[in-house]
Amino acid sequence: MINMKTSYTLLFLILFSGFTFAQNKIEVGKKAPEITMSKTDGTSFSLSSLKGKMVLIDFWATWCAPCVEEQPELKKLYDTYSEQVKANKFEILGVSLDKNKESWQKAIERFAINWIQVSDLKFWKSPVAKAYEIDELPFNVIIDGEGTIIAKNLHEKELEEFLKKSFSQN
Repeated sequence: MINMKTSYTLLFLILFSGFTFAQNKIEVGKKAPEITMSKTDGTSFSLSSLKGKMVLIDFWATWCAPCVEEQPELKKLYDTYSEQVKANKFEILGVSLDKNKESWQKAIERFAINWIQVSDLKFWKSPVAKAYEIDELPFNVIIDGEGTIIAKNLHEKELEEFLKKSFSQN
């Protein structure tokens, strides 16, 4: 039989867990948290500097096999939408959860990644990983020109179709 103290504890835990779910920040329609990190050359870069553009924020790491497999596909998409990139309508921001700068830089070179790449080299302890509620990779978020999340965690054909539809409407 459950005593009164245990009942209150269970009730508190149930209510508290519901409260934490209600606090989810990374949802379509919400503002994306700011990202300020270093590029490979050590200069600081902020997501807010891309205001006015649709941005695919790609969270990845060199130690993540599915992330590495996805890079050539992202390269194809970036090349496909190069006119939108040139017209300041689209950008990809790669956010690495690596902890080894050399591995990160070598992967960027190996895949000829030519979109913006940033990292704080703090692995899972990155404040950005926490702000974006990342618990697995690869993960991505697409924001509009005002920084509002318009899609999240789209990959392969879903991502391709989303971008195709988005740019055919403009």
